[in-house]
Amino acid sequence: MTSLRALGSSGLQVFPLSLGGNVFGWSADEQQSFSVLDAYTAVGGNFIDTADTYSSWVPGNEGGESETVIGNWLAARGNRSDVVVATKVGAHPEYKGLSAANIKAAADESLRRLRTDYIDLYYTHFDDVSVPVEEIISTLDELVKAGKVRAIAASNVSAERLDAFMAFSEAEGLARYVALQPHYNLVSRDTYEGGLQDAAARHGLAAVPYFSLASGFLTGKYRPGVDVDSVRAEGAAKHLGTERGPKVLAALDQVAAAHGAEVATVALAWLAAQPTVVAPIASARTVGQLPALTAVAELELTDAEVAELTAASA
Repeated sequence: MTSLRALGSSGLQVFPLSLGGNVFGWSADEQQSFSVLDAYTAVGGNFIDTADTYSSWVPGNEGGESETVIGNWLAARGNRSDVVVATKVGAHPEYKGLSAANIKAAADESLRRLRTDYIDLYYTHFDDVSVPVEEIISTLDELVKAGKVRAIAASNVSAERLDAFMAFSEAEGLARYVALQPHYNLVSRDTYEGGLQDAAARHGLAAVPYFSLASGFLTGKYRPGVDVDSVRAEGAAKHLGTERGPKVLAALDQVAAAHGAEVATVALAWLAAQPTVVAPIASARTVGQLPALTAVAELELTDAEVAELTAASA
């Protein structure tokens, strides 16, 4: 049985891979999504990540499609208490920003779509510097006190603002962020390492990185001369044209061969070995894509292998 990891100071225990829900209601229809969710929980997975804006970028979608799929699945399986559901506020087309009124209204809409009366982990999706720290934290604290949210977290925030949020929570005795969702992977390290990672460590926050596989590039399926049929192919393939991309792939290939593991598993294992990281996020459109992701729970890299990958990605 895979060991669960503590999600910061929240008291929540989570599987070391968070299942990304961005594909649900987009490149995976409801039936496919249910199959992926079933397969993920069957191997012990319990940490599902979504956002109220997923997938508003798709023509004909309004945002909230992913939450609706997850809510329908929770209702169909009757397993709400077995899973940790994380969603986000601030980027839905009808609920942009982090004003008090907006956060409260968006939270109620997320609860409705998720068909639940509480959200386990509620992220501010993008920081809104037009709103004072005091207003944001006080509003999130109200949601916690009302039982609508169990724990709060931040995504896409500067180290300076994060410090300010934490200082206000501490000074006023209000709900405090327990986790941080940064953009972080082997080909994008400066998006987290440095001041933001230092702040997360200082405040005891659990990092739950997104774009863990760089839109699929770190699965190893993007190679020179290979065409990949994916909605994210263009974003992933650009890394082949950099100096870092091919070096990282070569190192991943070597470590993967030594373990008889998939390239994606090794890329996630490197991330999981980094300071503050508790559970990388990765999404699967099909059940077949899932084993390489959940295998991170069992793969432990040696210090030398971590160092080799770190050097290749410098």
